[in-house]
Amino acid sequence: MKQLLHIAPAGIILVLMLSACGGEDQSPGIEYMPDMYRSPAIEAYVDYGQDPYYFGDSLARQQRRTLSARKPVQGTVVFNSDTAKAHFNFPYPYDNTSEGYELAGVELKSPFERTEESIAEGKDIYQKFCIHCHGKTGQGDGSVVSVGGHPPPNAYDKQLKDLSEGKMFHSITYGKGVMGSHASQLNKEERWKVIHYVQVLQGHELGANSGTIEEMVQEVELVEEEHIN
Repeated sequence: MKQLLHIAPAGIILVLMLSACGGEDQSPGIEYMPDMYRSPAIEAYVDYGQDPYYFGDSLARQQRRTLSARKPVQGTVVFNSDTAKAHFNFPYPYDNTSEGYELAGVELKSPFERTEESIAEGKDIYQKFCIHCHGKTGQGDGSVVSVGGHPPPNAYDKQLKDLSEGKMFHSITYGKGVMGSHASQLNKEERWKVIHYVQVLQGHELGANSGTIEEMVQEVELVEEEHIN
């Protein structure tokens, strides 16, 4: 009897282990919390409704053809509670054409002053979205070029030294040459801030002090550290 009491737990464990094994090679066996194995990939504007694992694929397909949120009406402007920034949500008035590019270069100006703070914020954006192609100092020697072998973009302090802020904004919005549009990655305020930093790489002075591109980048880094601390 005592021997059976010792053997029984081991037998139960063995039965449970065997029952967890499915009959097919690719079967995961008995699934504990199956929704963890079958979590759906979430996409915007889709009503996922009931889990097809429990309610069937036909109901899930029907629900996934139904929008869970309506898209904005064409021509409407997104509301912004900050009246000083409401204009950032206005439609962009220049077409994606060579004429629109030239017109933006003449008419389009930054809506706020270029300051050390805006330059430091622009540098942070530049390091996240631009440095991989344009390089740390805007020489077109980022890792996509030096490692990936892609054609280098023009240097900011040479071929693009006189590129106007309006043309830069237009290029970020629509894309230019091999550079794709960054309108979905950067809102309008962020585009202007990164342009403020690009102007430093073009050779524009930060203020009363001037120097080489490397020196000005280091100055921006000092301002950024002071802003963080």
